[in-house]
Amino acid sequence: MDDVLFQLTALFHVLVFPGFVFLVLVALFAEWVDRMLYARLQNRIGPPWFQPFADFLKLVAKQEIVPELADKGMFKLTPLVALASVVTALLYIPLWSHDALFAFPGDVIVVMYLLTIPTVTFFLGGWYSRSMFSMIGAARTLMQLFAYEIPLFLSILAPALLANTWSLTAMSHYYAAHPAYAAFNVIGFCVALVALLGKLERVPFDSPEAETEIVAGAFTEYSGRRLAFFRLAISIEMIVGASLLAAVFLPFGLGLGSVAGFVLYLVKVFAIVAVLTLMRTLFARLRIDQMINFCWKIGAPVAFVQLLIDLIAKGALGV
Repeated sequence: MDDVLFQLTALFHVLVFPGFVFLVLVALFAEWVDRMLYARLQNRIGPPWFQPFADFLKLVAKQEIVPELADKGMFKLTPLVALASVVTALLYIPLWSHDALFAFPGDVIVVMYLLTIPTVTFFLGGWYSRSMFSMIGAARTLMQLFAYEIPLFLSILAPALLANTWSLTAMSHYYAAHPAYAAFNVIGFCVALVALLGKLERVPFDSPEAETEIVAGAFTEYSGRRLAFFRLAISIEMIVGASLLAAVFLPFGLGLGSVAGFVLYLVKVFAIVAVLTLMRTLFARLRIDQMINFCWKIGAPVAFVQLLIDLIAKGALGV
């Protein structure tokens, strides 16, 4: 009986809260916040609150067209894999308590791996669409992946090195016991924010989906519910990425209690979303070569500086 109850509880967490249903609602609302703030910063009115929900339902109801030359299996499977990977990643991140739902030693590596999968599916979906525009967008997506992943990995792993653990839950407990040590990771937080922009393919790193050049990038041939799933995966990835940054770099307030902790979690996540929106408002699109140069010549060295800071702090503090 206890095993059955445990399995039902785990299923509820995965499918409803804080799993799929919760993520869909928060992600679509965050998309509205992003679009509204973006519009206000450009002196426009912006969409109504229900617009992302209406857009998703509209896409789901539309006819789906599969290109004749496309690899049918890969074309249909990649949106589902992208969606499943980002939802799974959230289950290993501490949200409003010190403990993630399914924590284990080394889960920080698993989370980073799961967050890489959607980008790979974008590439595969675009490449196997067999469209010129899709393949160009897919190639840019893969090139951009090799640019921002190193700074992002380094910026996330540096706080883990200071905490002497590869578990997000253990990191949460460490920084709860030593809250002042989070100040050592400010540089890594800035690098992670910029890298997250690249992962989400948002301005100024939106060259894989440059509408004026290649229509819609890797998603050019997608329509109907599979395009809706891809768009939803990107919106959820924004929430999961913001949750990861909040857990690693803003660990304060965890363990306050279910209600207060949940509210503080939402505040931190939407604050990060607002910063991402502000950044994409301030900058113009970079060319793909400029983006790669920026990540390797500026992002990666700065992330290494963060790594050195944590190494020095680790030695000085005797951790």
